[in-house]
Amino acid sequence: HTAGRDAAFLDPEKDAARIRAMYTDPRCARRGVGRAILDACESAARAAGFRRARLAATMAGVPLYTACGYEPIEKFFEESSKGVKVPLVLMGKRLAP
Repeated sequence: HTAGRDAAFLDPEKDAARIRAMYTDPRCARRGVGRAILDACESAARAAGFRRARLAATMAGVPLYTACGYEPIEKFFEESSKGVKVPLVLMGKRLAP
């Protein structure tokens, strides 16, 4: 529902699955919640035929995604609704069958 995002369906043969907007309550940090959500997303992507996944990580999320096998592709900034530039890292991973 974000302005400017393409709502077209992805093709698992040529596109990477997109994992978006995964957040956990800070009070639940380091309890495996993020990893469980990521595992569920990856399982759904594999079941749909995807062989790769991509996501945009906040700086706080980079360690989790790196530990789960994601590699940085590029750094960029996205402006928040309040006009704040948020640093992000596009990360990707090959999904094992």
